[in-house]
Amino acid sequence: MTIEELEKKANEIRKDIIKMLLAAGSGHSAGPLGMADVFTALYFEILNIDPKKPDWPERDRLILSSGHIAPVLYATMAHRGFFPISKLKTLRKLGSGLQGHPERTKLIGIETTSGPLGSGLAQAAGYAYAARMDGARFRVFCLTSDAEHQEGNHWEAVAFAGKYNLSNLTCIVDRNNIQISGHTEDIMPLEPLEDKYKAFNWHVIGIDGHNMEEIIDAVNQARAVYEKPTVIIAHTIPGKGVDFMEYDFKWHGAVPGAADIPGEPPKAEQAKIALAQLRTLGGKIKSEHE
Repeated sequence: MTIEELEKKANEIRKDIIKMLLAAGSGHSAGPLGMADVFTALYFEILNIDPKKPDWPERDRLILSSGHIAPVLYATMAHRGFFPISKLKTLRKLGSGLQGHPERTKLIGIETTSGPLGSGLAQAAGYAYAARMDGARFRVFCLTSDAEHQEGNHWEAVAFAGKYNLSNLTCIVDRNNIQISGHTEDIMPLEPLEDKYKAFNWHVIGIDGHNMEEIIDAVNQARAVYEKPTVIIAHTIPGKGVDFMEYDFKWHGAVPGAADIPGEPPKAEQAKIALAQLRTLGGKIKSEHE
């Protein structure tokens, strides 16, 4: 796909995220919208996968540590062909494979069950270490939130991967600077994040998490690093594409239409306004691409 096609696909995925959350009546908005570009680049340009053979032994593995942003994972997988897009409306419904946090045995194409923050990188490092022992050539990608870097077990995994030079492991950090109760640097400061990873023997790349070329280039650079694992710190805008959600931590665990939020549009109008903005990304698509 071209960069333009990837950008348009990411916007389609954002619209489906809003529709899913509206139908579910609960979930997380800010993180999924913010990570749509990264997930689009991964599933449509980067990962060595085949939706028709989800258990293909040579496939790349994607581990979602920050399981609460599952809507962006599900929407991207549906667009990639793992299951029908119509299934997205079953998000968080009883008996659905699209639970609030991914469950490995409930949906094809899911590598691990996630939910407890800080656990995903340890799982991904285990995959990468086992792959090296087996002589397998697939790569492991772990998607993490920035706030889960406040968890001690995450740093145990960072140390493990650095010690064993797991060059087949790439961690992508959603650096959106928010968590459910405020801004990360107010609650438990993370900076200097790049220096911390370097101290644990990681190759570090910082990117604009909404720039498709930077996302793809960073992963290609990671493939060329043979002596250590790589972390890509993707600076993202939480709630990307919806002006009243952008940068606002109140939308971390809120969904359009569920409640009136002080200073925000009335709940009955929230989804309508969000979808109207996403149809053009604030006029960008019409003015630049049509």
